Amino acid sequence: MTRSLEEVRDWARAKIASGEEPPWAWFQYMKLIETLDAILGGQASITTMENLPQSAQHQDAHLRLVDSSYRPDTVQSHPDTVSIPMPM
Repeated sequence: MTRSLEEVRDWARAKIASGEEPPWAWFQYMKLIETLDAILGGQASITTMENLPQSAQHQDAHLRLVDSSYRPDTVQSHPDTVSIPMPM
């Protein structure tokens, strides 16, 4: 997919370089190029992050259950209804 995005970006650059496009089309091609640059740059950073050694360390970590430190008879209860003042 990366190759296809690069081909579309090259095509848009060629259209701009021709100098034959109307101003509104030139602007659209520029937005397309900027968007493709951002997507391709984002894909490169994801690939880099996946290869970091920290990701292997987190795979060995497990969640553990923790018991509550509050006793049920000492926990403050919440009111069943909340009155909200309405403007008149």
